[in-house]
Amino acid sequence: MKADEKPARIDPTAGPRWGSDVAAAMLRRTGIKYVALNPGASYRGFHDSLVNFLGNEEPTMLLCLHEDHVISIPHGYAKATGEPMAAVVHSNVGLMHGLMGIFNAWCDRMPMLVIGATGPVEPQKRRPWIDWIHTAKDQGALLRAYTKWDDEPRSPEGIVEAFLRAFQATRSEPKAPVYICLDAGLQEKALERPIAIPSPERYSPAATPHAPQEVVARVADLLATADNPLLLVGRSSLRQEDWDRRVALAELSGASVLTSIKERACFPTDHPLSAAAPFFWVGPRGKEVAREADLIVSLDWPDLNGFLQQFTDNPDALAARIVHVSLDSQLHNGWSMDYFGLPPVDVPVAAGADVFVAQLLPELQSRLSGRRRWQGETRNPAKEPAYSDDSANSIAPRDVEAALAKARGDLQVTLAHVTIGWAGDAYHFREPLDFLGHDGGAGLAAGPGITIGAALALKDSGRIVVGILGDGDFMQGATALWTAARYGIPALFVVSNNRSNFNDELHQEAVARVRNRPVENRWIGQRIDGPALDHAGLARAQGVDAEGPVTTVPELEAAIARGLAHVRHGRPYLIDALVKPGYANPPLSRGKS
Repeated sequence: MKADEKPARIDPTAGPRWGSDVAAAMLRRTGIKYVALNPGASYRGFHDSLVNFLGNEEPTMLLCLHEDHVISIPHGYAKATGEPMAAVVHSNVGLMHGLMGIFNAWCDRMPMLVIGATGPVEPQKRRPWIDWIHTAKDQGALLRAYTKWDDEPRSPEGIVEAFLRAFQATRSEPKAPVYICLDAGLQEKALERPIAIPSPERYSPAATPHAPQEVVARVADLLATADNPLLLVGRSSLRQEDWDRRVALAELSGASVLTSIKERACFPTDHPLSAAAPFFWVGPRGKEVAREADLIVSLDWPDLNGFLQQFTDNPDALAARIVHVSLDSQLHNGWSMDYFGLPPVDVPVAAGADVFVAQLLPELQSRLSGRRRWQGETRNPAKEPAYSDDSANSIAPRDVEAALAKARGDLQVTLAHVTIGWAGDAYHFREPLDFLGHDGGAGLAAGPGITIGAALALKDSGRIVVGILGDGDFMQGATALWTAARYGIPALFVVSNNRSNFNDELHQEAVARVRNRPVENRWIGQRIDGPALDHAGLARAQGVDAEGPVTTVPELEAAIARGLAHVRHGRPYLIDALVKPGYANPPLSRGKS
């Protein structure tokens, strides 16, 4: 807590007296450490309870300048811990600001407790105009399609149960955000009777489901007899023991491994069995490995059918046997297509992926009598990181990755975010916290807040948190940096600045080619230039030290060294790196590209 945010005259022995005190007490009892918020009158009672009942401790408030950051900071925190933070948004209007971030966290399957407010529900308590437009009959309808559960409790006892159920639901696999809407009238109503605040231990999530033993045995048989097995490692836990089991499974089975840059680090990318750099879209090497596989085991790969479609026109005609381990179907609904295409699967496994690997390993060891099928050969095509030919005079997108790999050395670094065109072959992931994945729903403005949330979670861990941001993403989320400056949250932000909405330039080029129109016009309405944006100046305006634009790789190396030094001393820092338009790995585009 900031010293100047310590409340005066707090009685730590006082019990709850108001409806909102019950909600605050439940946050503390469930172990929530931080609450991100942007203030609003709809939850003024709850805000008072956080300050004057709890003393702004356990949880501590983090003031944000926009609801985008109220959501993206807890999103980043969850990515680094696997545990939820609370996010508080004002009425329907604040919630609508934060909806995109909630969708991001939903697609990313991250836990989060979102708390909103409405009302007063009783009409006679509403002020003219303002309380009417900030009251909704069913506020949860705004986000019900992309949250796991929501509630609007009508009594103090209902508040207790809502928080217990929300905390249980968001932490159960598969994880996702939950929402509680607090009636302003109920918040500000004095308690008429004592309210019991139960211990959360008896309301813990159930254990992640295991697979039936006959299914485990069948998959073990397939892996033991396959000539060219392939593991697709998708959504995974942060636990080191789970990481070690994935490595052991690959080595025991002799399987090649492919990973996604959309998901957290899940397998060492410099391991000899890592057969291609982690990717957004499958490149030539990944397609080659996939075509040669006679068994594909998907460990909660989010878009399995989309993966298959990138190397075959007819996934159903593939000769390879396919195993798909996932609980994700429990969250699927008809509103969002984030369930992706329906893949052809020979062995569907409704279990947690890491739980299944733990079940599978001893079965496979028994089949192979403990003999490892992998004989030590390398299938990893990664090369030593090298700069572009003109790096003395300019910065190519991949140069940012290579420079960071060089600067990293022996430091423990957590990459909280990277750009869409990240190459993946220059900077290796060797531990679970080395990389936290993408933003889930591809909604801009998330990168800065996700980086700050991760840095908050890892503040005392000895790890340095770095976020690589596109210029469009940074500009939409720039004011999140004020929260990092305000609360001393150290992180290094590197803006990979191509002065364009470049992904959309490629889309405009694709359309122009299909329609036989001039592709040289693709930049119109896309370039972020003339005037050029002052990203470093904007960061400094939020209280964050910054420099740039740097325009050559030697300048970038020096800037990264200065930035890492700032972060090691507990301060955030931003570098504006002017990069040439382009992508190390071009994204897919509909139509001809």
